[in-house]
Amino acid sequence: MTTRKATSRAKPKTGSRSTRKATTAAKRPPDAIKLLKDDHKEVKAWFTQYDKADDDAQKQELADKICLALTVHTQIEEEIFYPAAYDAIEDDDLLDEAEVEHASAKELIAQIQAGKVGDPLFDAKVTVLGEYINHHVEEEEKELFPECRDSKMDLKALGEQLAARKAELMAEAPASS
Repeated sequence: MTTRKATSRAKPKTGSRSTRKATTAAKRPPDAIKLLKDDHKEVKAWFTQYDKADDDAQKQELADKICLALTVHTQIEEEIFYPAAYDAIEDDDLLDEAEVEHASAKELIAQIQAGKVGDPLFDAKVTVLGEYINHHVEEEEKELFPECRDSKMDLKALGEQLAARKAELMAEAPASS
């Protein structure tokens, strides 16, 4: 019995294991639910920063970031995630509610974008938007996402679609946002 020696050597690994893992993960879009949860976490942090901010310029920058992020997030959910969820889960009421919540958020976003820090009710509008979003996020993360995970949805493929569409919409956003 003869044994064969490998004629080609494996390429030596470079960098630490955690660096290699992070690099590999960065190349792969997250699954749809992870991507959406990451968006939720980012916007929640911006609302917290807004609440603590004293500087008008910083508040305006945060309000602009929040509005852009939520506009893109709601669009990718409505174009890609919700239609897939409607097909995969039985709970249409949950999805219908989510779409109504999006409509309310969009109305407030439009009012915030039409104004500026210092306008009457500007801070109140940002605060109420944050409250709407917290409620919406809680329902998605505690009710909708678990149902989606338990379904036959291809969350990896959806994650790729969401990430691509999000990048497209962010690239189209005005430079000032």
